[in-house]
Amino acid sequence: MSKLLEGVRVLDLTNVLAGPFCCHQLVHMGAEVIKVEVPGRGDLARQLGADTELNDRNMGVSFLAQNAGKKSITVNLKSDKGRELFKSLVETCDVLVENFRPGVMKRLGVGYDELKRIRPELIYCAISGFGQDGPWVHRPAYDQIIQGASGVMSVTGNGESGPLRVGYPVADTAGGMTAAFAIAAALNSRPRGVLLDVSMLESVLATMGWAVSNHLIAGVAPRSHGNENMTSAPSGAFQAQDGLINIAANKDQQWQLLAQHLGLDELLTMPKFATREDRKTNRMDLKRRLETVLATRPARAWAKELNRIGVPAGAVLTVPEVLNMPQVADRGFLTWFEDVPGTERDIELVSTGIKLDGKAPTAATPPPMLGQDNEQIWAELGYSSQDVRRLTQDGVL
Repeated sequence: MSKLLEGVRVLDLTNVLAGPFCCHQLVHMGAEVIKVEVPGRGDLARQLGADTELNDRNMGVSFLAQNAGKKSITVNLKSDKGRELFKSLVETCDVLVENFRPGVMKRLGVGYDELKRIRPELIYCAISGFGQDGPWVHRPAYDQIIQGASGVMSVTGNGESGPLRVGYPVADTAGGMTAAFAIAAALNSRPRGVLLDVSMLESVLATMGWAVSNHLIAGVAPRSHGNENMTSAPSGAFQAQDGLINIAANKDQQWQLLAQHLGLDELLTMPKFATREDRKTNRMDLKRRLETVLATRPARAWAKELNRIGVPAGAVLTVPEVLNMPQVADRGFLTWFEDVPGTERDIELVSTGIKLDGKAPTAATPPPMLGQDNEQIWAELGYSSQDVRRLTQDGVL
């Protein structure tokens, strides 16, 4: 399989999700990713996840989720020798990714200006909650904070339930994907060498283009609409016999096919449903009328029929349900690792949403134990196994 980033070496100094998710994309594209962790404890995600036994082993599910294929080394950047070792390693790398609070790397003596001096071609990517400057630059930021600050929570849920957070770390994920895209673009530049300032807040706002533009251009403040798609009607989630079904009859032809298939032809002659704007205005009345028929049969049965006649539809699935669907299970999206060191069990992990020449890119190795690649990586810089043991005893590694 083509490895698009083969030969690219990345230093991953990140923790928890936004940065690790960025480097997760890069490793699947063929980059060599070296995870640089704090001696003794490593990435905080190693202690996070729903399996407490794995947390205790320093191999928590939250860590396993986006660190396959990476190597792990440890180095104490607060020690003089540790900084010396780290700088020597930077000289061999193309990319560095960090998600410390702005200013931390500089205070440690390994900020962008210092590293650029020793490696002018370095692509330095700093991921932070709010960016490297501005009034909020020193605010601590986690996904929950960014979801609230960005307006995401204000448009999630409905009038009764909202504001609500999105049910997975969407801000971390958007920030990580934005960083991966920026790095891939920077790798194409000649000569190389740039500081990438990735703001999670701005990354999320960028994904909200439609909602933000309705405010900027049309003067309509975004608000929560529950499961309704406010750009059209009928478009949203409807109650079927056994659960919800999403239907997106966004075109007039689709609306007509839907009404006819449900045996509700009379709706097509009602003035209040005549145009898209009419249907949007009267969407809740229309929804109730459609559900009188939809509630008589299972969601998946309706979805199969509606898709066949050209009306986009799909049952609302749980995560276990969709992972078992052939559409996902048969396309190589999940990667299986047997007897993973540090976990003493087999694990299955997600890859990416990309296929390269029809094949899913995979990570060659499972997520690493803390510091498992110390001897290999430091040996490349001339340090023997004995040196590594001594440096470890001295608290440098």
